[in-house]
Amino acid sequence: MASLTLEHVGKKYPNGYEGVKDFNLEIADKEFIIFVGPSGCGKSTTLRMIAGLEDITSGTLKIDGKVVNDVEPKDRDIAMVFQTYALYPHMTVYENMAFPLKLRKVDADTIDKAVREAARILDLEKLLDRKPSALSGGQRQRVAMGRAIVRAPKVYLMDEPLSNLDAKLRVQMRAEISKLHDRLGATIIYVTHDQTEAMTLGTRIVVMKDGVMQQVDTPTKLYNEPCNLFVAGFIGSPQMNFIDVAVAEKGEGVTLTFGANTITLTGAKAKALKDGGYVGKVVVMGIRPEDVVEEHEYAEGRILSEAFPAEVTVYELLGSEAMIYADVDGGQISAHLSASSAVRTGSKIKCSVDLAKIHLFDKQTELAIAH
Repeated sequence: MASLTLEHVGKKYPNGYEGVKDFNLEIADKEFIIFVGPSGCGKSTTLRMIAGLEDITSGTLKIDGKVVNDVEPKDRDIAMVFQTYALYPHMTVYENMAFPLKLRKVDADTIDKAVREAARILDLEKLLDRKPSALSGGQRQRVAMGRAIVRAPKVYLMDEPLSNLDAKLRVQMRAEISKLHDRLGATIIYVTHDQTEAMTLGTRIVVMKDGVMQQVDTPTKLYNEPCNLFVAGFIGSPQMNFIDVAVAEKGEGVTLTFGANTITLTGAKAKALKDGGYVGKVVVMGIRPEDVVEEHEYAEGRILSEAFPAEVTVYELLGSEAMIYADVDGGQISAHLSASSAVRTGSKIKCSVDLAKIHLFDKQTELAIAH
């Protein structure tokens, strides 16, 4: 396997548009790195530059310490799995998987051994004689992965490989890819716009927006300590609630006021607001739906804010739990509830937030003040 280094990598098109700006990243051997972000953020462009399918306009790409900016794609020892399976319809599964090795003039015995080992890893042994038309979407994607595995490359690149699958298959294939990474001990760079995929698969996640890297961190750190409003809103489903709040001093603490509602903060978060000069200013309070507690919900172990009234505008039953969306004076808020809750659309309720889980952001810079 291999380590990769991207130093000040950029992509500028002839019309002047910058698809990727000053991208810097160290990828260790055997890491599973996820590039995530909305459509058009530059994640696939970065992947294609690593593969050699896009020219690098500025900066340096190194694989195992060797600069590969001008190395042909076929000589980079990288295998790519695309969103479309790109299987040859006239070839069997065995022939599709063997094809990259035949192009390299590898001997028949070595090809057979590699194909059968990949088929065993991916549970394709009983399908080797079938054509792609006789396979399900999940099976075709496994064949596409098998074709990459037989090459035993230094780096695997995966460009939204699950986006064509239905929800149930995506969950199954996520588990397969995770097991595959453990078995192969491979360096994998994986592009997705699905933050659930990113959170469940990656050892580290690169969040991108408008060609710029926003934050690189472990899934846990991204979820609990987002560096700015964009990352906070993008990571987590449903997304974090954001409410503009006015900060005022109150003894050793501060108050956060929205509409007619007030939340009192003490401790490190209050100190961060005071020390940062935010008293008398408006900041953005972020709170995740699971950290909003309705008055009749179980809340043991939480330190809750003062309660504030809310009117439920949308109720969604999700099986074992429900989601509500509610209007509050000064904003809107969403919350997780138990499916047994009597709350429904139109209900007037009281909510509190877990004070330990409040995030605070600068309204102008959108950078995090405190978590």
